[in-house]
Amino acid sequence: MKIGITGGAGFIGGYVAEECIKRGHEPVIFDRRGWRPEAVGGILRVQLGDVSDWTAMSELAAHVDGIVHLAACLGTQETIDDPEPAFITNGIGGLNFIKACRKYNIPGVNICVGNYWMQNSYSITKHTAERSVIMYNTEHGTRINQIRAVNAYGPRQSVAPPYGPAKVRKITPAFVCRAILGEPIEVYGDGTQISDMVHVSDVARALVSALEHAADGNVVMEPIGVGPAKSLSVNQIAHIIRAAAADLGAPHQPDIVHVPMRPGEKPGDKVSVNPAFLSKIGIDPDSLIPFHTGIIETIRWFQRDWLADWWQRQHEKVHGDTIEIPAAV
Repeated sequence: MKIGITGGAGFIGGYVAEECIKRGHEPVIFDRRGWRPEAVGGILRVQLGDVSDWTAMSELAAHVDGIVHLAACLGTQETIDDPEPAFITNGIGGLNFIKACRKYNIPGVNICVGNYWMQNSYSITKHTAERSVIMYNTEHGTRINQIRAVNAYGPRQSVAPPYGPAKVRKITPAFVCRAILGEPIEVYGDGTQISDMVHVSDVARALVSALEHAADGNVVMEPIGVGPAKSLSVNQIAHIIRAAAADLGAPHQPDIVHVPMRPGEKPGDKVSVNPAFLSKIGIDPDSLIPFHTGIIETIRWFQRDWLADWWQRQHEKVHGDTIEIPAAV
């Protein structure tokens, strides 16, 4: 199949493109930002466009055999003060994706969020799109499966300030960068809240499998959860990352400190899923990468690909020139 990937220039999008190629499909990156070839290691077909533009979405659907819908305005606290972008991208963009699949009678897969019940613009708008898919599948016979992924992590994930330019703070890069540098790991609240983790390659595998099943007419009406059967608290995640970074050569094990909860979240929140429905798209839940294993690969990537760039940027701030960072750093 020729598979359109909205938001294909993003973190998960790169892995979905790789999974498509692995299975013999042709990915088409649909993104308003263009494409970073290094994410997959080659040049892919790219279509510039915004999901909130119906004409652009319709044009994408007219030239592909199915769509994986990833494009979204991310962030819990980030979308509370300025909710309009989330309502436009996640709400209108989500509806345009559904309408495009219906117009050209092509299968689709929509990525849902694990924190759909939270009172923030991101969760509200993503859940609206999720419910709209169910309505269209029921009333119009569209063939759209939905994947409810918890917190995706893995190599190549973007980093928010003060360690990188990303606009949204994600738990894994925030913890890993601090652990590698030996700086205090900041945990929101008391850390007892549940924030389950899933390796990004498993998310990509589920998304492409769900699309293939939708193409064959196998539509699962409820979202399919992708995440571990056994949950971890944020405190446990922080301790696992700190210990793994130390085992991989970090200078010392930093303190774990607690900071106030973010707007849109509250103590005791539980972001988790039931992975049992994965079998409906041909995936054994036991085949998902365990967090203890996946985080080691992730930390190694940050040590190899992020850390040298970090030190380079710090040197440039102080001295205004470049330095050669040893590969072993």
